[in-house]
Amino acid sequence: MTSTFSSLDVSAFTSAADRILAEAVTGDARVPGVVAMVTDRDRTVYSGAAGQRSLGGSAPMTTDDVFAIFSTTKAITATAALQLVEEGLLDLDAPASTYAPAIGTLQVIEGFDDAGEPILRAPKSVPTTRQLLTHTGGFGYDFFDEIYNRLAEEKGQPSVTTASRAALMTPLLFDPGERWQYGTNIDWVGQVVEGLRGKRLGEVFAERIFAPLGIENMSFILREDFRSHLTEIHARNADGSLTPMGLELPSPPEVDFGGHGLYGTVGEYMKFIRMWLNDGVGEGGRVLKAETVEMALRNHLGDLPVTMLPGVIPSLSNDAEFFPGQSKSWSLPFMINNETAPTGRPAGAQGWAGLANLFYWIDRQNGYGGYWATQILPFGDPTSFTKYMEFETAFYDALKS
Repeated sequence: MTSTFSSLDVSAFTSAADRILAEAVTGDARVPGVVAMVTDRDRTVYSGAAGQRSLGGSAPMTTDDVFAIFSTTKAITATAALQLVEEGLLDLDAPASTYAPAIGTLQVIEGFDDAGEPILRAPKSVPTTRQLLTHTGGFGYDFFDEIYNRLAEEKGQPSVTTASRAALMTPLLFDPGERWQYGTNIDWVGQVVEGLRGKRLGEVFAERIFAPLGIENMSFILREDFRSHLTEIHARNADGSLTPMGLELPSPPEVDFGGHGLYGTVGEYMKFIRMWLNDGVGEGGRVLKAETVEMALRNHLGDLPVTMLPGVIPSLSNDAEFFPGQSKSWSLPFMINNETAPTGRPAGAQGWAGLANLFYWIDRQNGYGGYWATQILPFGDPTSFTKYMEFETAFYDALKS
């Protein structure tokens, strides 16, 4: 592909982006710190940082700082699954229990009886890996679903943030394929990958994705060399103030959770985005075939809609939705916006987010992608999300100019 670098007014965008980042870390509603980048098909064309790694310290945020990237992990897990499809080892439409037997033991929860016990039944089918990739497998998250939240509060169902095997073993909320609901589906895709590769997911990533992409600073383990650059996760309190949380994902985790478990830098994620912009090729080799990329990025959700994420646990998430009122679908790795977004993102572009207010987009039509990283809870933080939308809008304004 030929780079479209020349069509972006880099100076205008850099000026606008620097201003947006500075505004994001200023005032009573500020975020502690932010790193944001944009890449074309060849290189990073904007890289900025503002604020502090932690409000409890004096270290300024830098572009090399390490983030818990939460659900922006998901697309990397999907990539590992797509490699298995290419090799003829994974049938996306076979029961996922073919490769991860434990998923075949799970039942559907239909609510609770008068004694507060779960009402369970057998599912009509076992989720397929395609259904898991498109979040139609039947799983949810406790912070987005009342039933899962009740299981956690009353029955001690562990949170996925424990990175424990027990946290995987939640009942299905509905029969697979019935609807779209965002949840732990991709953690099970990780189990499918591990079942077929016979290795931990982190090893698979390192060998088959990170090596050809030249990614060195991304891991399920909070490495010692990460700690000096680790960004603190903060809580946004009801009055808008911020409190450092001291929250870290377990390291090493019992299970490499493919849905949320990676630590890494934004610059390293740019290499992953560039791979999608370049039809599967990384700086050190091919990760996916071009035809696999094309297949994977189509709508695999059919007519089922991607819906708003309801914030069930206020400390973890607000109600959240990209581009309310606009149609959205799901490819195998990403959300697809089916209409031109208010930011200027074209219809058919891909993207998603991570719980601590991390957001990214991939625009293959124009040959660009971007990533906005903060470490703040709950998800859907008004300041972080609004400034991310301004950042993306400023990019498309500069692209049009």
